Amino acid sequence: MKSLLLMGGLGLWLGLGVRPAQAQRVLLRADVAEDTTRTRSGPNRAYFGHLYLGYAPVVGRASGPGAELRFGRSGELQVGVRNKFRLTQTLALGADLRYARLVYHLEQNDQKIVPTTTRYERERLTLSQLQGEAFVRLNAGRRGNAVGRYLDLLGWGGWVLGSAHYYQEPASAGAKKRKVTERGLGYMSRWPYGVGARLGSGRLAVVGRYRLSNTFVGEAKNRYPELPRWTVGLELGWF
Repeated sequence: MKSLLLMGGLGLWLGLGVRPAQAQRVLLRADVAEDTTRTRSGPNRAYFGHLYLGYAPVVGRASGPGAELRFGRSGELQVGVRNKFRLTQTLALGADLRYARLVYHLEQNDQKIVPTTTRYERERLTLSQLQGEAFVRLNAGRRGNAVGRYLDLLGWGGWVLGSAHYYQEPASAGAKKRKVTERGLGYMSRWPYGVGARLGSGRLAVVGRYRLSNTFVGEAKNRYPELPRWTVGLELGWF
């Protein structure tokens, strides 16, 4: 009788002891994998990628008369993806790929010569671009797994996917308005490039870019004044 009780107790102890040990080993392996993933990717980890949206009004003046803009309406809208690679706690490298739509709303006055001297009710030049940008990031202050405060030094370039000249004028034959869009403008450069800087904290950043390339090419480069080269605006990160 004592032997039976001893054997039953031993079996119960083994049954209760083995199962928790097996469950503990499985759970330990799952936790290690998750911890490794979190360590490699994040706002202040080795790699971080996110989407962003930006808008930057055109600022400054043209190089001469005849190309005045309607400021407050002229600007560049951007949507893109940003990738950052941390080198140290204070230094990182990164690259952007984005779609940008740059619009110049032309002022209608007696001095106007871009792209013609004709005055319209409304007129604009539009450039749809695919742009790439590389940057060096200098981080400031202590932070955990967060973007924190930073300064980016930028170099960018792009390819004009499409260009358009739009104007609106009074119509005849009973119509109220006449709207015309001319596409594929051969007098505008297709390869813009420039430099810039970005000052940010968390999701929000102030960015300024200076275009080194000329707006116009060929004979138009000598005939038209250069359009303003600066854009200054805001970016909002989506993460």
